[in-house]
Amino acid sequence: MGVRRWRGVAAGGVVVLVAAGVAGCGTEARAVCGVVVDSTSYADPDTSRKDVTSKLPAFAEGCDWVAFAAVTGSSESSSCRQDPVALAATSAENPNANPVVEERIRQHRGTEVLPRAVKLFDCPAEGQGSDVLGALRYVVKQADARRQPDRAHQIIVFSDLINNRGELDLGKLDLGEAARQRKIKELLDARLLPDLSGYAVTVHGFLREKTSGPDRFPLLEAFWKQALQDAGATSVDLL
Repeated sequence: MGVRRWRGVAAGGVVVLVAAGVAGCGTEARAVCGVVVDSTSYADPDTSRKDVTSKLPAFAEGCDWVAFAAVTGSSESSSCRQDPVALAATSAENPNANPVVEERIRQHRGTEVLPRAVKLFDCPAEGQGSDVLGALRYVVKQADARRQPDRAHQIIVFSDLINNRGELDLGKLDLGEAARQRKIKELLDARLLPDLSGYAVTVHGFLREKTSGPDRFPLLEAFWKQALQDAGATSVDLL
């Protein structure tokens, strides 16, 4: 099955990058970002690691701050962590808002983003299955602590999104439209889907292993598209 691309835009969900002195020292403020890396079976193919090394550096270019989360069998309580990276210079580091100084500091700190993400591929096993929702909740919790209403907010996810832990087992879930809507409402009501209001979400490796029957592929795409949009995402790309 060919790769499909989905994009949904919430009403009024236009996000603008504006100049701000809080980060970037008077230079154009960039996004508050999150990176999710799946350390379960998704991590086995070389393609998955190549996706991170080829896609993450360009993504990080648009960020002032980057948080990390790993998908494990118990993502939210996982002991496998990487500290966030603050890419933008502080006002103390660049008091004159010199763009050359800003770029030098940004480039230096930017070298930390990819190694931290790649380390998450090798998290120790923590129970069976993949807790994708827990990883999303954890990365959003970190990013929300840095949230600013006039900033862009972006999450990049390297995962097949085959959640099969807790209240969401996609292998057994009825994916018909009515059942899908009920399940998404349950997840939202129980706060198992994080509040993604204002976040653009991009997923690389979606359904990479394709362990389900082909007739379920479009239904799984429809489930995640609706779930992430209903959680508030301004755009959703499943690649």
